[in-house]
Amino acid sequence: MNQPTPAIVAQGAVKRLSRVALWLFCLAYVLPGFVGRGPWKRADINTFGYMAEMARGNTEWFSPVLGGLGPEVDALLPYWLGAWAISLSPAWLPIDMAARIPFILLLIITLMATWYGTYYLARSPMAQPVAFAFGGEAEPTDYARALADGGLLAFIACLGLAQLAHETTPALAQLCFTAVFFFAMAALPYRLMAPGLGAAAGLLGLSLSGAPTMALALGLGCTAIYFLAVGNNNEVRKHKQSRAIIVLAITLACALLATGWQLWRWRIELPHANWSEWQRLGRLFLWFTWPTWPLACWTLWRWRHQLFGARFSSRHLWLPLWFVMVAAAATLTTGAADRSLLLALPALAALAAFALPTLGRSLSALIDWFTLIFFSGCAVIIWVVWISMQTGVPAKPAMNVARLAPGFVHDFSPALFLIALFASGIWAWLVIWRAGRHRSAIWKSVVLPAGGAALCWLLLMTLWLPLLDFARSYEPLVRQAMAIMAGKPNCVSTLGLSRSQTAAFQFYGELTLKPIASGSPCSWLIADGGLPGTTATDIIQSTPWQARGTIHHPADPQEKLALFERRPD
Repeated sequence: MNQPTPAIVAQGAVKRLSRVALWLFCLAYVLPGFVGRGPWKRADINTFGYMAEMARGNTEWFSPVLGGLGPEVDALLPYWLGAWAISLSPAWLPIDMAARIPFILLLIITLMATWYGTYYLARSPMAQPVAFAFGGEAEPTDYARALADGGLLAFIACLGLAQLAHETTPALAQLCFTAVFFFAMAALPYRLMAPGLGAAAGLLGLSLSGAPTMALALGLGCTAIYFLAVGNNNEVRKHKQSRAIIVLAITLACALLATGWQLWRWRIELPHANWSEWQRLGRLFLWFTWPTWPLACWTLWRWRHQLFGARFSSRHLWLPLWFVMVAAAATLTTGAADRSLLLALPALAALAAFALPTLGRSLSALIDWFTLIFFSGCAVIIWVVWISMQTGVPAKPAMNVARLAPGFVHDFSPALFLIALFASGIWAWLVIWRAGRHRSAIWKSVVLPAGGAALCWLLLMTLWLPLLDFARSYEPLVRQAMAIMAGKPNCVSTLGLSRSQTAAFQFYGELTLKPIASGSPCSWLIADGGLPGTTATDIIQSTPWQARGTIHHPADPQEKLALFERRPD
């Protein structure tokens, strides 16, 4: 005999996770990666360059340009947010840090929307646990809160979230507005005002962040799910269909707005029909969404009777599944596969949460042991490399660092060291806590994955932060150029520089850059040394420039620039 639901949960298994502990944990994940570093190449400083230009008034807000080039992602809102933050920030705050403040808030909103989206899905009638004959089953509110805690922890545990969620790029804005729309669709049957505003903000934000097609697909799909859902009676069915009409109206309004502002762009790039390309995409799906994808697959298997038994009535399964399917389709058909797959993570985490009340003891123990070994091993590697850089023992990691990042000089930061040491102590305590008490909580199986992911990210952003800042920043490259120019010239001509290189010279060198085609009589020229026709010999023979040197990025020898000085007349 099949149970009406695979979730058999007692009241004792839905003990609420401490709100203070959850908030502190989220902040410990959010802040590292935003604070204490410079803009990183390439997408991070690329976006920052457009924000800075808009804040200075050097470009139009509806058609921004940087070095004569438009943005790679046809977004508007992310650039506006950064430019507004720079314009409103006090003089003592560095402008790159000011530009990150709105994106810190976007990530916090993403976490909150993921929690509330999972919470309202868990309140669905089809998602409730089995009712016991003599009572004692989990109360609906407590059950929903426990699953929401599990969904949020599963979201933080995703390996692909860490870097992309801590960059000031349109990808983070798209993630935030996808999560907001996901919350709106989950909460719509219970409330009208907040979900309605959330749906409008989510779809409008997606459209203005460079993803109007995603907004249209998500809106139409959710409308169809609400229209096709089977209710217990005509009143329930009419209630759902009225909500669907609201979603449809918001979707069409956002589509009209995207048309009026000419936000539609054709970016479909079908994967090449070769084995290596499919292997690359397969590896991306496997590691980027770990550990949520195996839990989500387990959810679909254990809840399969609810998924296919009643037409679209299992809203807690169909809604997140549709979000995942749309993001997966975008991943397979766009060039930025990882940034498209990022949008699937909130819904995938919600699906993973519904696996938690169905996990057996052996499977839960397997997750714990694998997580413990994997993340503890990663933490040990991070510490060993840091100790080697500090003391030279063991010698090989320090030698590898010197080979990969020549010119890097590591110094000791007591503050970063104490933060990393405290985080490692919390991880040890968490492992002991998981092995001992609170074994009945249904969110227990994602505590170690989330804690391990947060630990490794925090260790990287403390112990390895100077090294990563050196390797991923353009500052060393700009310093070399400024040393050759021996001062700050009035203007510098450019030839073939990328958007990120242009932004780096404007930010770190505070240079006024002008494309060589503009004919400005600048005394210096910076050219991309990898472009045909920009070698020293070619330029000397055809233009009034004298070669002054070639510079390479210390951590990327393939990235080289050639410097030329104008010959005297």
